[in-house]
Amino acid sequence: MPTCFNHTIIYSRSRQASAHFLTQILGLPEPRAFGHFFVVDLDNGVSLDFADAGGREFQPQHYAFLIDEADFDRIYRRIRERGLDHWADPGRRRPGFNRNDGGRGVYFEDPDGHLLEVLTKPYGSA
Repeated sequence: MPTCFNHTIIYSRSRQASAHFLTQILGLPEPRAFGHFFVVDLDNGVSLDFADAGGREFQPQHYAFLIDEADFDRIYRRIRERGLDHWADPGRRRPGFNRNDGGRGVYFEDPDGHLLEVLTKPYGSA
């Protein structure tokens, strides 16, 4: 059997709010409750399992999503409609989106400060 990534746990102040934010921005089905998680299922069989941090500090992480050009247009529109700060670089110095490797990519934060990225071409694919 090949080794495949299955899921990861993402800590948040509100698992429900963070999971709903992600599904709304990415245009995914509503998250599902599973035990003490709110689960976001991705198209490749991977799930992001949001858990409440219970008042504990957690380190914001980076999560990147490979999408197609049509989805980029829809997602970027949602980012702008919500008035979310967004950047062309992970250092958050250049506003807007990038055109790396012949595609497009943009970085933005979720309600817990996790840095999310959507990109249309894997880095190094040009």
